[in-house]
Amino acid sequence: MISRRPLLLAALAAPTIAHAQAPDRVRVAVFNVSSALPYYVAVERGFFAANGIEASAVPLQAAPLIVQSMISGDVEAASNLVTLEGANINARRANTAIYIALNGQNAQYQMEQFVVRSGSTAQSIRDLKGARILSAPGPANISAARAVLAANGLQEGRDYTIQEQQMGVHVGALAAGTFDAAYTLEPVATIAERAGAARRLETGVIATHLLGRRDAQAWAAGAALTGKFITEKPAAAQRFAAAWARACALIAADPTAVRPLLVQHMQTSAELAPTIPLVNFRMVKDMTAEEIADFQKFVDLAVAQGVVRDRIEVRSFLRAL
Repeated sequence: MISRRPLLLAALAAPTIAHAQAPDRVRVAVFNVSSALPYYVAVERGFFAANGIEASAVPLQAAPLIVQSMISGDVEAASNLVTLEGANINARRANTAIYIALNGQNAQYQMEQFVVRSGSTAQSIRDLKGARILSAPGPANISAARAVLAANGLQEGRDYTIQEQQMGVHVGALAAGTFDAAYTLEPVATIAERAGAARRLETGVIATHLLGRRDAQAWAAGAALTGKFITEKPAAAQRFAAAWARACALIAADPTAVRPLLVQHMQTSAELAPTIPLVNFRMVKDMTAEEIADFQKFVDLAVAQGVVRDRIEVRSFLRAL
């Protein structure tokens, strides 16, 4: 029997016929953590170029800044916008950020997690009583951290303190002992662990503690286009989505082939790149009913916490391009 895997990889690697007209320029807000990988794959493997898209990265290291840039028209897309930020702005200004792909996170597809500094005796999240904790930046990240801590019986102020910190300072702050623990993201968690600055406490904490199933998918970020871009340039939006789909498929089929991009674009060492966990990159068109239900529960919990102002149907800002 002939294996389909080589055929699939060959199809993913083969360039499509470039459009004769000038390419459509698309500015993409990039939050530079490992969930931005499809953007770099689509650029470096020529998927955007083959689809008539000239993509350029606009580095923005906080979700609120990405949302502001989408509203102002400074970008047409976002590589990995936090979905709670997307839900919040769409509840107030419909059609601001329309997701074409989502990133699933849990204990298998690791992104968000709690780590503790080297030498800590903590063995579970409950053991973080009395800890000074730092959090990945943005309201959605720090609210998720607080909610997971609350689910483990810990109350802010009484049992712990928490502070937002930019991703670039997490490793140093843990190594220096300025903080005892962190709610952090990949690849920072792996970098901190390999540097001896931290130890993983628990990964996939949103799925386990907030969605209630270890195997649930926490659709916490994803690729989004502005509603304006989709409306004004529907063909370009379709071609952008097609290139993104090729990138996601290549990551799933052959992650080893694309991991060097973590070194090239995300300040990851060549030694660490083969071990950095990757999330479940999924096009909206390929999501199951259960996965969309998990996403709705995730957003509903954020509404209950006050992170998202008003209840919103997630299908209203998902688009199967």
